[in-house]
Amino acid sequence: MLLGPDRVAIITGAASGIGRALSLHLARKGCDLALVDVNQSGLNETASIVALTGRQASLHLVDVSNMSQMQSLPETVLRSHSAIHLLVNNAGVSLASPFESGSLEDMHWIVGINLWGVIYGCKFFLPYLRREAAAHIVNISSDFGLIGFPTKTLYCTSKFGIRGFSEALRAELYGSSVGLTCVYPGAVNTELIRNGRTWDTKKRESEARFVASRSMSIDKVADKILKAIERKRARVLIGRDSYAIDLMARLFPVLTNNIVSRLQQRLPFL
Repeated sequence: MLLGPDRVAIITGAASGIGRALSLHLARKGCDLALVDVNQSGLNETASIVALTGRQASLHLVDVSNMSQMQSLPETVLRSHSAIHLLVNNAGVSLASPFESGSLEDMHWIVGINLWGVIYGCKFFLPYLRREAAAHIVNISSDFGLIGFPTKTLYCTSKFGIRGFSEALRAELYGSSVGLTCVYPGAVNTELIRNGRTWDTKKRESEARFVASRSMSIDKVADKILKAIERKRARVLIGRDSYAIDLMARLFPVLTNNIVSRLQQRLPFL
């Protein structure tokens, strides 16, 4: 059984959004939690919500892009919990900027959190997951891990990277006690865009409103992810946008890229 009483789940990016929703849903399933984020107040809020379920939650103020902090995290978690059964690499940030005018600092920032955070999580937690009869990894990518989008060059780079990394690692784990699910959410009702970095704040606000108008609730997203874990699915698309993008990119890759390129003249946030 992957989810249930006495199972321990590590969730990065647990202070808000999908991470917080997953924490609550997992606690309701009976799991104890190790909550990871750089936002202390957000972690405290998530922990207070989890406490209402009666489950144990340890808090870990960790930057997922910091190798030394991530390397020491498993042993820190084990000081509060007896084992590690589920790793959810959810922490992520947003960056919008034309590639040529974007700063290298911002590029290192987003790849460090979105991609290296996933790599560090898997690298340092995998030996502990292998100790269990049944364990699982969840890596959160994006529908922008299925298609390239203008002004999202580095965001897409990080999410495509998670996709390729997850597919290769899952193949390596085949036949072992550790499963892996890669998740591709479409528009979700979180503050990811508003909290992200951008070259134009007005365009960021336009994008945030556009996404909010098409978004799925975080509770529905969390529910779909938990069902995918229980069914040991390799990949899960969430939202109509993700299904449409995936289908178009697979059947008509060049045409889809051309269509997306032309959207620069039509969408106010590009």
